[in-house]
Amino acid sequence: MNTIAKRMLTGAAAAAVALTLGVGSAVAAEVTLRLHQFLPPQANVPKHILSVWADKVEKASGGRIEIQHFPSMQLGGKPPELIDQAIDGVADIIWTVSGYTPGRFPRTEVFELPFMMTDAEAASRAYWTLAQETMKDDFKDFHALGLWVHGPGLIHSKAPIRSISDLNGVKLRAPTRTTNMLFSSLGATPVGMPVPAVPEALSKGVIDATVIPWEVTGALKVPELVTNHTTFPNASLYTSTFLFAMNKDKYNSLPDDLKKVIDDNSGLEFSAFAGKTMQDDDGPAREAAAARGNNIIDLTPAEIDAWRAAAQKVTDAWVKEMDEKGVDGTGLLKRAKELIAQFGS
Repeated sequence: MNTIAKRMLTGAAAAAVALTLGVGSAVAAEVTLRLHQFLPPQANVPKHILSVWADKVEKASGGRIEIQHFPSMQLGGKPPELIDQAIDGVADIIWTVSGYTPGRFPRTEVFELPFMMTDAEAASRAYWTLAQETMKDDFKDFHALGLWVHGPGLIHSKAPIRSISDLNGVKLRAPTRTTNMLFSSLGATPVGMPVPAVPEALSKGVIDATVIPWEVTGALKVPELVTNHTTFPNASLYTSTFLFAMNKDKYNSLPDDLKKVIDDNSGLEFSAFAGKTMQDDDGPAREAAAARGNNIIDLTPAEIDAWRAAAQKVTDAWVKEMDEKGVDGTGLLKRAKELIAQFGS
Protein backbone atom coordinates (compact mmCIF):
# COMPACT_ATOMS: atom_id res chain seq x y z
CA MET A 1 0.00 0.00 0.00
CA ASN A 2 1.47 3.38 -1.02
CA THR A 3 1.88 6.35 1.32
CA ILE A 4 -1.11 8.28 -0.10
CA ALA A 5 -3.40 5.25 0.32
CA LYS A 6 -2.21 4.75 3.87
CA ARG A 7 -2.89 8.37 4.71
CA MET A 8 -6.38 8.17 3.20
CA LEU A 9 -7.15 5.00 5.16
CA THR A 10 -5.80 6.47 8.40
CA GLY A 11 -7.81 9.64 7.87
CA ALA A 12 -11.00 7.68 7.21
CA ALA A 13 -10.47 5.59 10.36
CA ALA A 14 -9.86 8.70 12.43
CA ALA A 15 -12.99 10.31 11.01
CA ALA A 16 -15.01 7.21 11.87
CA VAL A 17 -13.70 7.24 15.44
CA ALA A 18 -14.44 10.95 15.75
CA LEU A 19 -17.94 10.42 14.41
CA THR A 20 -18.55 7.59 16.84
CA LEU A 21 -17.32 9.64 19.76
CA GLY A 22 -19.37 12.60 18.64
CA VAL A 23 -22.55 10.58 18.45
CA GLY A 24 -21.84 9.05 21.85
CA SER A 25 -21.30 12.39 23.47
CA ALA A 26 -24.46 13.78 21.88
CA VAL A 27 -26.63 11.20 23.65
CA ALA A 28 -24.62 10.87 26.84
CA ALA A 29 -26.79 11.39 29.91
CA GLU A 30 -26.40 14.70 31.70
CA VAL A 31 -28.23 13.41 34.78
CA THR A 32 -28.16 9.93 36.28
CA LEU A 33 -30.91 9.07 38.76
CA ARG A 34 -30.76 5.98 40.98
CA LEU A 35 -34.16 4.39 41.56
CA HIS A 36 -34.28 2.09 44.60
CA GLN A 37 -37.12 -0.23 45.63
CA PHE A 38 -37.80 -3.47 47.48
CA LEU A 39 -39.26 -5.92 44.94
CA PRO A 40 -37.39 -8.12 42.45
CA PRO A 41 -37.28 -6.79 38.88
CA GLN A 42 -39.66 -9.45 37.54
CA ALA A 43 -42.47 -8.37 39.91
CA ASN A 44 -45.36 -6.50 38.33
CA VAL A 45 -44.76 -3.06 39.83
CA PRO A 46 -41.10 -2.81 38.78
CA LYS A 47 -41.85 -4.33 35.37
CA HIS A 48 -45.16 -2.67 34.48
CA ILE A 49 -44.97 0.66 36.35
CA LEU A 50 -41.51 1.75 37.50
CA SER A 51 -39.63 0.62 34.40
CA VAL A 52 -42.34 2.08 32.17
CA TRP A 53 -41.98 5.42 33.98
CA ALA A 54 -38.18 5.31 33.68
CA ASP A 55 -38.31 4.51 29.97
CA LYS A 56 -40.71 7.39 29.30
CA VAL A 57 -38.56 9.84 31.22
CA GLU A 58 -35.40 8.77 29.42
CA LYS A 59 -37.09 8.99 26.02
CA ALA A 60 -38.76 12.35 26.72
CA SER A 61 -35.42 13.77 27.88
CA GLY A 62 -33.77 12.79 24.63
CA GLY A 63 -31.32 10.63 26.55
CA ARG A 64 -30.23 13.44 28.83
CA ILE A 65 -31.66 11.61 31.86
CA GLU A 66 -30.60 8.07 32.70
CA ILE A 67 -32.53 6.05 35.30
CA GLN A 68 -30.51 3.32 37.01
CA HIS A 69 -32.95 0.87 38.59
CA PHE A 70 -31.83 -0.94 41.75
CA PRO A 71 -34.43 -3.58 42.76
CA SER A 72 -34.54 -5.80 45.85
CA MET A 73 -32.80 -3.22 48.10
CA GLN A 74 -29.56 -3.51 46.12
CA LEU A 75 -28.33 -0.16 47.44
CA GLY A 76 -28.56 -1.53 50.97
CA GLY A 77 -30.82 -1.02 53.93
CA LYS A 78 -34.29 -2.37 54.62
CA PRO A 79 -37.62 -1.37 53.02
CA PRO A 80 -38.69 0.85 55.97
CA GLU A 81 -35.52 2.91 55.36
CA LEU A 82 -36.39 3.77 51.77
CA ILE A 83 -38.14 7.06 52.42
CA ASP A 84 -35.16 8.34 54.43
CA GLN A 85 -32.85 7.17 51.66
CA ALA A 86 -34.72 9.51 49.31
CA ILE A 87 -34.56 12.36 51.81
CA ASP A 88 -30.87 11.83 52.59
CA GLY A 89 -29.80 11.24 48.99
CA VAL A 90 -28.72 7.62 49.38
CA ALA A 91 -31.06 7.11 46.43
CA ASP A 92 -32.44 9.74 44.08
CA ILE A 93 -35.85 8.09 43.67
CA ILE A 94 -37.58 5.45 45.78
CA TRP A 95 -40.81 3.48 45.74
CA THR A 96 -42.16 2.28 49.08
CA VAL A 97 -45.23 1.54 51.19
CA SER A 98 -46.09 4.59 53.28
CA GLY A 99 -47.11 2.31 56.13
CA TYR A 100 -43.61 0.84 56.40
CA THR A 101 -42.93 3.80 58.72
CA PRO A 102 -45.99 3.59 61.01
CA GLY A 103 -47.46 6.90 62.11
CA ARG A 104 -45.16 8.99 59.91
CA PHE A 105 -47.76 9.72 57.25
CA PRO A 106 -51.03 9.53 59.20
CA ARG A 107 -53.19 11.21 56.56
CA THR A 108 -52.39 8.53 53.98
CA GLU A 109 -53.99 5.97 56.29
CA VAL A 110 -57.49 7.19 55.43
CA PHE A 111 -57.30 5.21 52.17
CA GLU A 112 -56.16 2.08 54.02
CA LEU A 113 -59.25 1.89 56.21
CA PRO A 114 -61.41 -1.21 55.71
CA PHE A 115 -63.80 -1.24 52.77
CA MET A 116 -62.80 2.24 51.58
CA MET A 117 -62.36 1.41 47.90
CA THR A 118 -62.92 -1.08 45.11
CA ASP A 119 -61.36 0.76 42.14
CA ALA A 120 -57.63 1.42 42.53
CA GLU A 121 -57.57 3.96 39.69
CA ALA A 122 -60.28 6.12 41.28
CA ALA A 123 -58.77 5.74 44.75
CA SER A 124 -55.31 6.66 43.43
CA ARG A 125 -56.69 9.82 41.82
CA ALA A 126 -58.37 10.61 45.13
CA TYR A 127 -55.12 9.95 47.02
CA TRP A 128 -53.07 12.31 44.84
CA THR A 129 -55.76 14.98 44.99
CA LEU A 130 -56.22 14.77 48.76
CA ALA A 131 -52.44 14.88 49.18
CA GLN A 132 -52.31 18.16 47.25
CA GLU A 133 -55.02 19.52 49.52
CA THR A 134 -53.87 18.27 52.92
CA MET A 135 -50.53 16.39 52.89
CA LYS A 136 -47.96 18.90 51.62
CA ASP A 137 -46.46 19.29 55.09
CA ASP A 138 -46.28 15.50 55.46
CA PHE A 139 -44.31 15.26 52.21
CA LYS A 140 -42.25 18.45 52.55
CA ASP A 141 -38.90 16.64 52.86
CA PHE A 142 -39.10 15.02 49.41
CA HIS A 143 -40.61 15.61 45.99
CA ALA A 144 -43.64 13.37 45.40
CA LEU A 145 -43.75 11.80 41.94
CA GLY A 146 -46.68 9.44 42.38
CA LEU A 147 -49.14 8.33 45.05
CA TRP A 148 -51.35 5.31 44.54
CA VAL A 149 -53.03 2.26 46.05
CA HIS A 150 -53.26 -1.34 44.95
CA GLY A 151 -56.39 -3.26 44.06
CA PRO A 152 -58.77 -4.86 46.56
CA GLY A 153 -56.85 -6.64 49.30
CA LEU A 154 -57.53 -10.22 50.30
CA ILE A 155 -56.33 -12.99 52.64
CA HIS A 156 -53.99 -15.82 51.61
CA SER A 157 -53.87 -18.58 54.22
CA LYS A 158 -52.78 -22.12 54.96
CA ALA A 159 -56.17 -23.03 56.45
CA PRO A 160 -59.44 -21.82 54.89
CA ILE A 161 -60.81 -18.52 56.23
CA ARG A 162 -64.42 -17.72 55.55
CA SER A 163 -65.93 -16.34 58.73
CA ILE A 164 -64.36 -13.82 61.07
CA SER A 165 -64.05 -16.51 63.73
CA ASP A 166 -61.69 -18.41 61.41
CA LEU A 167 -59.11 -15.69 62.14
CA ASN A 168 -58.90 -16.54 65.83
CA GLY A 169 -55.28 -17.26 66.72
CA VAL A 170 -54.07 -16.98 63.12
CA LYS A 171 -50.61 -15.43 62.82
CA LEU A 172 -51.13 -13.06 59.95
CA ARG A 173 -48.75 -10.69 58.19
CA ALA A 174 -50.29 -7.27 57.75
CA PRO A 175 -48.54 -4.45 55.87
CA THR A 176 -49.51 -1.28 57.74
CA ARG A 177 -50.59 0.15 61.07
CA THR A 178 -54.22 0.32 59.98
CA THR A 179 -54.29 -3.28 58.76
CA ASN A 180 -52.66 -4.40 61.99
CA MET A 181 -55.45 -2.58 63.86
CA LEU A 182 -58.03 -4.29 61.65
CA PHE A 183 -56.84 -7.86 62.02
CA SER A 184 -56.11 -7.50 65.71
CA SER A 185 -59.70 -6.36 66.22
CA LEU A 186 -60.95 -9.37 64.24
CA GLY A 187 -59.07 -11.90 66.39
CA ALA A 188 -55.90 -12.57 64.41
CA THR A 189 -52.38 -12.09 65.70
CA PRO A 190 -50.85 -9.51 63.34
CA VAL A 191 -47.17 -9.80 62.47
CA GLY A 192 -45.66 -6.76 60.78
CA MET A 193 -43.02 -7.23 58.09
CA PRO A 194 -42.16 -5.86 54.66
CA VAL A 195 -43.56 -7.91 51.80
CA PRO A 196 -40.21 -9.43 50.67
CA ALA A 197 -40.08 -11.30 54.00
CA VAL A 198 -43.41 -13.04 53.44
CA PRO A 199 -42.24 -16.18 51.57
CA GLU A 200 -39.68 -17.16 54.19
CA ALA A 201 -42.10 -16.36 57.03
CA LEU A 202 -44.75 -18.60 55.48
CA SER A 203 -42.35 -21.44 54.73
CA LYS A 204 -40.93 -21.40 58.28
CA GLY A 205 -44.31 -21.13 60.00
CA VAL A 206 -43.63 -17.67 61.42
CA ILE A 207 -47.00 -16.71 59.94
CA ASP A 208 -50.05 -18.74 58.91
CA ALA A 209 -51.49 -16.19 56.50
CA THR A 210 -50.78 -12.92 54.76
CA VAL A 211 -52.72 -10.08 53.22
CA ILE A 212 -51.33 -8.84 49.92
CA PRO A 213 -52.95 -8.03 46.58
CA TRP A 214 -53.19 -10.74 43.97
CA GLU A 215 -50.72 -9.03 41.63
CA VAL A 216 -47.63 -9.64 43.79
CA THR A 217 -48.42 -13.26 44.72
CA GLY A 218 -46.66 -14.71 41.69
CA ALA A 219 -43.34 -12.97 42.29
CA LEU A 220 -43.43 -14.09 45.94
CA LYS A 221 -44.64 -17.62 45.08
CA VAL A 222 -47.42 -17.30 47.65
CA PRO A 223 -49.80 -19.75 45.86
CA GLU A 224 -47.08 -22.39 46.28
CA LEU A 225 -46.86 -21.74 50.03
CA VAL A 226 -50.57 -21.50 50.88
CA THR A 227 -53.59 -23.04 49.20
CA ASN A 228 -56.47 -20.81 50.33
CA HIS A 229 -57.38 -17.32 49.15
CA THR A 230 -60.30 -15.40 50.68
CA THR A 231 -61.69 -12.71 48.38
CA PHE A 232 -64.31 -10.00 48.87
CA PRO A 233 -66.05 -9.61 45.48
CA ASN A 234 -67.06 -6.02 44.66
CA ALA A 235 -65.47 -4.90 47.93
CA SER A 236 -62.02 -4.38 49.37
CA LEU A 237 -61.14 -5.54 52.85
CA TYR A 238 -58.17 -3.14 52.75
CA THR A 239 -55.59 -1.53 50.50
CA SER A 240 -52.12 -0.04 51.01
CA THR A 241 -50.83 3.38 50.03
CA PHE A 242 -47.57 3.82 48.13
CA LEU A 243 -45.06 6.64 47.84
CA PHE A 244 -42.98 7.23 44.71
CA ALA A 245 -40.62 9.98 45.81
CA MET A 246 -37.55 11.88 44.66
CA ASN A 247 -34.78 13.58 46.59
CA LYS A 248 -35.79 17.23 46.80
CA ASP A 249 -32.33 18.67 46.21
CA LYS A 250 -31.79 16.44 43.20
CA TYR A 251 -35.08 17.54 41.69
CA ASN A 252 -34.35 21.21 42.37
CA SER A 253 -30.89 20.88 40.80
CA LEU A 254 -32.36 19.91 37.42
CA PRO A 255 -32.62 22.51 34.66
CA ASP A 256 -36.18 23.65 34.06
CA ASP A 257 -36.64 21.62 30.88
CA LEU A 258 -35.64 18.39 32.65
CA LYS A 259 -37.86 19.23 35.62
CA LYS A 260 -40.68 19.49 33.08
CA VAL A 261 -39.83 16.01 31.77
CA ILE A 262 -40.15 14.63 35.30
CA ASP A 263 -43.33 16.61 35.98
CA ASP A 264 -44.98 15.62 32.70
CA ASN A 265 -44.54 11.95 33.54
CA SER A 266 -45.56 12.20 37.21
CA GLY A 267 -48.48 13.43 39.28
CA LEU A 268 -52.20 12.70 39.00
CA GLU A 269 -52.29 10.81 35.71
CA PHE A 270 -49.25 8.70 36.52
CA SER A 271 -50.75 7.86 39.94
CA ALA A 272 -53.99 6.79 38.26
CA PHE A 273 -52.05 4.69 35.73
CA ALA A 274 -50.08 3.00 38.52
CA GLY A 275 -53.19 2.15 40.56
CA LYS A 276 -55.05 0.84 37.51
CA THR A 277 -52.05 -1.21 36.39
CA MET A 278 -51.70 -2.86 39.79
CA GLN A 279 -55.38 -3.81 39.82
CA ASP A 280 -55.26 -5.04 36.21
CA ASP A 281 -52.40 -7.33 37.18
CA ASP A 282 -54.59 -8.98 39.84
CA GLY A 283 -56.50 -10.99 37.22
CA PRO A 284 -53.67 -13.10 35.79
CA ALA A 285 -52.32 -13.80 39.26
CA ARG A 286 -55.69 -15.07 40.44
CA GLU A 287 -55.98 -17.24 37.34
CA ALA A 288 -52.55 -18.71 38.03
CA ALA A 289 -53.56 -19.65 41.59
CA ALA A 290 -56.77 -21.23 40.31
CA ALA A 291 -54.80 -23.17 37.69
CA ARG A 292 -52.73 -24.69 40.51
CA GLY A 293 -55.96 -26.01 42.03
CA ASN A 294 -55.87 -23.65 45.01
CA ASN A 295 -59.05 -22.99 46.97
CA ILE A 296 -60.41 -19.54 46.08
CA ILE A 297 -63.09 -18.53 48.56
CA ASP A 298 -65.38 -15.83 47.16
CA LEU A 299 -67.43 -14.49 50.06
CA THR A 300 -71.12 -13.83 49.51
CA PRO A 301 -72.61 -10.32 49.91
CA ALA A 302 -74.12 -11.36 53.26
CA GLU A 303 -70.77 -12.67 54.49
CA ILE A 304 -69.04 -9.48 53.37
CA ASP A 305 -71.63 -7.43 55.26
CA ALA A 306 -70.66 -9.27 58.45
CA TRP A 307 -66.98 -8.42 57.90
CA ARG A 308 -67.88 -4.83 57.05
CA ALA A 309 -69.89 -4.40 60.23
CA ALA A 310 -67.10 -5.87 62.38
CA ALA A 311 -64.50 -3.65 60.72
CA GLN A 312 -66.44 -0.41 61.28
CA LYS A 313 -65.04 -0.08 64.79
CA VAL A 314 -61.54 0.23 63.31
CA THR A 315 -62.62 3.15 61.13
CA ASP A 316 -64.35 4.78 64.10
CA ALA A 317 -61.27 4.33 66.30
CA TRP A 318 -58.98 5.77 63.61
CA VAL A 319 -61.16 8.85 63.14
CA LYS A 320 -61.27 9.43 66.89
CA GLU A 321 -57.50 9.01 67.20
CA MET A 322 -56.79 11.44 64.35
CA ASP A 323 -59.27 14.00 65.65
CA GLU A 324 -57.66 13.90 69.08
CA LYS A 325 -54.23 14.46 67.45
CA GLY A 326 -55.51 17.46 65.53
CA VAL A 327 -55.26 15.70 62.17
CA ASP A 328 -59.01 16.03 61.40
CA GLY A 329 -59.81 12.39 60.79
CA THR A 330 -63.49 13.27 60.39
CA GLY A 331 -62.75 15.71 57.58
CA LEU A 332 -60.21 13.44 55.91
CA LEU A 333 -62.60 10.48 55.83
CA LYS A 334 -65.42 12.60 54.43
CA ARG A 335 -63.22 14.19 51.74
CA ALA A 336 -61.57 10.88 50.77
CA LYS A 337 -64.97 9.28 50.24
CA GLU A 338 -66.13 12.28 48.19
CA LEU A 339 -63.09 12.12 45.95
CA ILE A 340 -63.30 8.35 45.47
CA ALA A 341 -66.95 8.73 44.47
CA GLN A 342 -66.12 11.66 42.18
CA PHE A 343 -63.36 9.86 40.34
CA GLY A 344 -65.23 6.56 40.39
CA SER A 345 -68.10 8.10 38.48
